[in-house]
Amino acid sequence: MAGVTAVIEDEAAGLDAARSVDAGERERLGRDAFGRRLPPLKERLYPPMPRDFDSGWIATLAITAFAAILRFWNVGNPVKFVFDETYYAKDAFSLLKFGYARQFIDKPEGAADKAILAGNLDVFKDTPSLTVHPEVGKWMIAAGEQLFGMNTFGWRFMPALFGSLTVLLLIRTVRRMSRSTLIGCIAGLLLAVDGLHFVMSRVALLDIFLAFWLVAAVSCLVADRDWTRRRLAESPDLGGKLGRWMLLRPWRLAAGVCFGLALGTKWSAVWVMAGFGLLVFAWDLGARRALGVRHAFWKSAAVDGFPAFLSIVLVAIVTYTATWTGWLLHDNAYDHDYASKNPATGVMKIVPDDFRSLIHYHEEVLAFHTGDYIKNATHPYSSHPAGWPIIARPIGFDAVNDIKPGTGGCEAPAGTNCLSVISALGTPLLWWGGALALLAAAVLWIGQRDWRFGIPIIGFATCWAPWFFFDDRPIFFFYAVTMIPFTVMALSLVLGKILGPARLGRQSSTSRRLIGSAVVGAFVVLVVVNFAYIWPILTDQVLPHPDWLNRMWFKSWI
Repeated sequence: MAGVTAVIEDEAAGLDAARSVDAGERERLGRDAFGRRLPPLKERLYPPMPRDFDSGWIATLAITAFAAILRFWNVGNPVKFVFDETYYAKDAFSLLKFGYARQFIDKPEGAADKAILAGNLDVFKDTPSLTVHPEVGKWMIAAGEQLFGMNTFGWRFMPALFGSLTVLLLIRTVRRMSRSTLIGCIAGLLLAVDGLHFVMSRVALLDIFLAFWLVAAVSCLVADRDWTRRRLAESPDLGGKLGRWMLLRPWRLAAGVCFGLALGTKWSAVWVMAGFGLLVFAWDLGARRALGVRHAFWKSAAVDGFPAFLSIVLVAIVTYTATWTGWLLHDNAYDHDYASKNPATGVMKIVPDDFRSLIHYHEEVLAFHTGDYIKNATHPYSSHPAGWPIIARPIGFDAVNDIKPGTGGCEAPAGTNCLSVISALGTPLLWWGGALALLAAAVLWIGQRDWRFGIPIIGFATCWAPWFFFDDRPIFFFYAVTMIPFTVMALSLVLGKILGPARLGRQSSTSRRLIGSAVVGAFVVLVVVNFAYIWPILTDQVLPHPDWLNRMWFKSWI
């Protein structure tokens, strides 16, 4: 009885102590805001990773292989330029052949496309071309063309490869965040069967590369958080007041390179980099508070903020600039002679001519994306970003209508024609479940201060919200392919909560786990079935018109 009394008195003393000090001191005392005991500080800084290294990698590679089989299956068909492939595939080949983008023949209309499909690659003029996106994504497409030729398989090879690799990265990142191989594999499987990510992995557009580099950058930041906190947990002066920090953090340097390559694919990556820059500062601040450092905010701002800026932002800028090496080295590139024709004035005199021309090039590209020309443009598949999370208006990339019965593989009964389409449509159950999961993630991040849920929220928000400022120009649902990895991340973490902890030995825990497993398993199976159902309209399959309409669940999808 005396022992029980002593424990109660100790808990009461701990509660009073926790309530009488600031948040940082509470962390040091091992109490939360309500005075409850927290796990040991070392465990809070660096929870142990799963002990299934071999089986974890086997499962990761198996799901990645599944995603790759889906994406590479018949990827060379249809044998035509699909949607904006007509720009990016040819620009990529121009970079490969000349080192910079050239204009291609355009009279009669479609002449260059027809010639290339017929095997004639002599379609480029001598004049340079203004391309309105940076060059990284096009160089990546060009790598496939170098390996397999200027054909549909060649220009779609790298999108399929990097779409598959995104699945691998997501599995390992979510596994690290959740400390669960199962949850990581659920995330990878869900991304593998998302219709939008699948379609974007099978066409030579830039957005799948942007999604890959963003996920890669975030993966590096999550690894950096673990790497740093593990070193702190292993430090002999863990509880010291100084809370010394590591200035050289290789994972952050890697993140800076990945963000630079993302920017070199599409400029919209800048918002994601800014959002995660603030988040990693919050992580550093939280670690200092956990160590009991007083005035942690100001110390973190002074000591952590500047190195983080150098490691992430400055490295990204240097990497981005390096991606323009081809343009800088070729005097015939578009606008490369701007500086020689326009002498510098003022402070611009200290800028080398090549870089001054490059700055002007960027001004022209920005004018294209924000000028009156693009604002006055219209497109039948334009989609407001407010509807993206619920797939209000997907986009059709290719369609062949009115295929007669008995021709082109059409097996429809007499009186009914067939069609074949490629619709960039997200798997509906996955997206709708993901939208709910994002709301739950916001509550869990803010309400329970669970840092893991902040990652998908920041990733989703920074890939989505900026487009609201550009809704006066045509924008499209396929831009949302950068959002879906973060949506899947939130969904898998929420499913982990539903699944419950893997604690055995008590009947209540066992029952809780069984119910959670049934709910999670049923949801994943339904998503896979939903993907299989929409497969024909993702892959240009010939369908009777009524079968196509059965998959168009809303008028806005047609």
